Amino acid sequence: MKKLIFLIGWGLGICLPAVQTEAQQLVVLDLEKTIRLANDSSLEAFRTQNMYLAGYWEYRTYKANRLPSLTLNMTPAQYNRDITRRYDSEQDLDIYRSQQSFYAYGNLAIRQNLDLTGGTFYIDTELGFMRSFGANQYTQFTSVPIRLGYSQSLVGYNAFRWERKIEPLKYEKVKKEYIYNAEQVSELATTYFFDLAMAQAEYDLAKDNVASTDTLYSIGMQRLKIASISRADLLTLKLDVVNARNTLQNAASSLKRAMFALASFLNMEKNTQIRLELPGTPQIRLELPGTPRSLVVPVDEALAAARTNNPDFLELKQNILEAEQNVDRTKKESRFNASINASIGFNQVAEQFGEAYRRPMQQEMVSVSVSIPLVDWGVRKGKYNMARNNLNVVRTSARQSEASIEEEVVMTVSDFNIQQSLVSSAEEALDLAILAYEETRQRFIIGKADINSLTLSLNRQQEAQRNYISALKNYWLNYYKIRKLTLHDFMSGFSLSEKFDYDN
Repeated sequence: MKKLIFLIGWGLGICLPAVQTEAQQLVVLDLEKTIRLANDSSLEAFRTQNMYLAGYWEYRTYKANRLPSLTLNMTPAQYNRDITRRYDSEQDLDIYRSQQSFYAYGNLAIRQNLDLTGGTFYIDTELGFMRSFGANQYTQFTSVPIRLGYSQSLVGYNAFRWERKIEPLKYEKVKKEYIYNAEQVSELATTYFFDLAMAQAEYDLAKDNVASTDTLYSIGMQRLKIASISRADLLTLKLDVVNARNTLQNAASSLKRAMFALASFLNMEKNTQIRLELPGTPQIRLELPGTPRSLVVPVDEALAAARTNNPDFLELKQNILEAEQNVDRTKKESRFNASINASIGFNQVAEQFGEAYRRPMQQEMVSVSVSIPLVDWGVRKGKYNMARNNLNVVRTSARQSEASIEEEVVMTVSDFNIQQSLVSSAEEALDLAILAYEETRQRFIIGKADINSLTLSLNRQQEAQRNYISALKNYWLNYYKIRKLTLHDFMSGFSLSEKFDYDN
């Protein structure tokens, strides 16, 4: 598996002194690389792939059952030596006799299931050999050169016809579940990515705040000597220094946890350090993911795509079909059970192998079996009523689930359409907050701003940073959630399910 790992060198760590070692790797990630790694290397992606493969082979088994099968059944050797009880007609009594025999048997059969009727057509050939030892020694060969037969149930329930309806639908659902789960992996990767982005931003802000409060405290001590500020203001600056250092320690701990969570999700080594791309970092000039080109997702198109592609809709349809299948089976089996097995062919028996295939005699067999319930105290009727009521429950639940899925699509699309403007507003607010803080900081240094104005300005900058990252997180989460719910990429206008069929 590919991992986009870039060895940047020794000193480009995440600036956590306790965890910077020479043996650690430094990985530079953006959102796109994170999602690519998640869908390539994460344990969740591995689970998703194996779930698809299980469904794929189940469908392959169904298709194979529709094809002719060739089977060889053999008993190559069977030797018996025992004492058995036999009736002696001359003496008119049962006597025990010793017997020895050798037996071998082989059958080669071709079978074909018929979806239209629900029966099985077969052609087979048989050969048997038996030799008896002892007082009466004899050898016999028995053969069936060819036999044609057909068997099926007569109650009217056709399992093959229902499989023909359900199995292709199940496989279509499996394919779309694979894409759905892949998009869900992207959504989880986005969550972990922005959780670490927020933790890293908090750490960078806390680190800058420690440096800033130290500088301001030093300036405050100089200004106290000339009575430019009061001792209470100097104590407030000292308190800011202590609080900033405490905040930095908490931010470092949160950053380490977020980093470990993302590395574990991506199935990386535990000692991997991840440097996310944030604006304003002096070590590496990197960027958080911005908003793509202006995109408005029409609600009607999203609903139509969800009804066509969402595997939950296919699962609801499958549940209804399986409930209808159960009703059909219990209804027809509640009357009686009957089956027929008919065959026509040739057979012969002889003491020599060649004679066993000469002038074979015609062999015919017709078997009809019937099972009629006379008194079952309403068991079969009860099963039929249960199946019918369960069908009504499944249909009602399906309508409720469809409404819930459609509501989720509508709300997600609405949130996404307004989130673009929120990201732009949050970005503008962040730029203004940074400028305002720098201006207030300079005015405080020259004595034209008080400590309260400086603290308020710093808080506004930190809040603007959080709001910007949160707005970006919500935007991309909604974007990938729409892709997951509809299996459609509205940026390219391409169906993800069609892309799956093309790629595979």
